[in-house]
Amino acid sequence: MIIDKAANPIKVGVMGFGGLGQAAARILDPKGEMTLVAAADQKGYAYNPTGLNLNTAISTYNNRYSVGYLDEWGTLSNNSIEDLITHNRAVDGYFLALPNLPNTFMADVARKFINSGWQGVLVDALKRTSAVEQLLELQSDLQQAGITYLTGCGATPGLLTAAAAVAAQSYAEIHSVKITFGVGIANWEAYRATIREDIAHMPEYDVETARAMSDREVAQLLDKTDGIISLENMEHADDIMLELAGICDRSRVTVGGVVDTRNPKKPLSTNVKVTGRTFEGKISTHTFSLGDETSMAANVCGPAFGYLKAGIALNRRGITGLFTAAEIMPQFVR
Repeated sequence: MIIDKAANPIKVGVMGFGGLGQAAARILDPKGEMTLVAAADQKGYAYNPTGLNLNTAISTYNNRYSVGYLDEWGTLSNNSIEDLITHNRAVDGYFLALPNLPNTFMADVARKFINSGWQGVLVDALKRTSAVEQLLELQSDLQQAGITYLTGCGATPGLLTAAAAVAAQSYAEIHSVKITFGVGIANWEAYRATIREDIAHMPEYDVETARAMSDREVAQLLDKTDGIISLENMEHADDIMLELAGICDRSRVTVGGVVDTRNPKKPLSTNVKVTGRTFEGKISTHTFSLGDETSMAANVCGPAFGYLKAGIALNRRGITGLFTAAEIMPQFVR
């Protein structure tokens, strides 16, 4: 199905053009309300004010490892984020499809935007609580810079956190929020950065250890586990997001799941369970489950752009600063 682009579509950039960034581009391609005009990776960036060609951009990256080689629109750069922001500001909002490795990386990226003078909307799919805490320290700086930043806007944190915030309204008191996810991908190398972030949550591993692992070391680890990564009691920003939204103390939020790096079928269904006490004194549990057919990319990138659209609406009303997926309702991108 081909959708005509709106007269004045929202101009979107994607920072990071690996597996998640490319999936984001694919999701945007048929949208009428948004146009992908910019993309950046470690070695360069591409910018076309009328829109980048999806197939050409992905083919160029996969064959030459950078969109900087894109004919006419590409620029090679070792400082692609700063250069893209500085030289091409006609972008309404960016999805930061970047690995948060090291754990300070996303906050550092936010500072680049603040210092550049660019104004608009930023959306990320951050996972770790400590990473979101670092962004909270930039709240006033983001506000003064004219930036509306929505954090934790993927699947979890993100879609499931928002569902928990809505489900909580049935209760007078929240006893627990339990998020369980299942992710299936056919080839881990298509999502190298995401898998490293997951490995960082495993026992005996941390962010720096996972970041330093070579592809061969990652493959050897996955051989030992038959491609399965099992995670429990993760440091996941759903907790701080629900706490900031006044839903419950972060200690009542738990997140865990299973990632199968060799099979596109989910190893288990993804869901969030919210247990609480109603005003009548009844104890009950709401469960919200995601369809098994929806991929990680669909459940991360779709909400990210929904939140970006919501952020654009806020920014155009002069509302800036930092928000989370539990505070703002996403808007569907047509």
